[in-house]
Amino acid sequence: MSGETTGLATRLRESTQSAMATSRPWGELLDPTALSLPSSVSDATTRLAQNLTHFRSNYAKVVLLVLFLSLIFHPLSMVVFLLVFAAWVFLYFSREEPLTVAGAAVDDRLVLAALGVVTVVALVLTHVWLNVVVSIAIGAGLVSLHAVLRSTDDLVMDDQQSPYGQLSDDPHGTYTII
Repeated sequence: MSGETTGLATRLRESTQSAMATSRPWGELLDPTALSLPSSVSDATTRLAQNLTHFRSNYAKVVLLVLFLSLIFHPLSMVVFLLVFAAWVFLYFSREEPLTVAGAAVDDRLVLAALGVVTVVALVLTHVWLNVVVSIAIGAGLVSLHAVLRSTDDLVMDDQQSPYGQLSDDPHGTYTII
């Protein structure tokens, strides 16, 4: 029994460390020098798309934190949230390879959406639907505001992560100015 407990504790510690490693550095996300007003609506939508892609894991944690804080005075809902959060840690934050189901890789965005739906449904079933709606709206508002105000000039994104897809087939990244 002691060996099983130690194995579980080791897996939990490794998952937590991996979850922290898959996030972007919080200093990069919260860098005040990277905040500025977008020059146009087009710039705002570009920033929104790029930052949501680049900081996806960090933004998910922010929304979950807002949701968690809204449940402080609802102990049953807090327990349900912590159980669902364990699923978040194992299925989203701590994975380094894509999740595979029946031999097929599941897209990261689909896992994010499915876990979001499970979280909302589980909490609504504990009769805190108003808290869930308001906290998700606040979290989404905070995330969207940050994503629009944070400049993307200093971000280095892999072409695989770009919301616009791969920009060049050239592995050296050489481009011709037209």
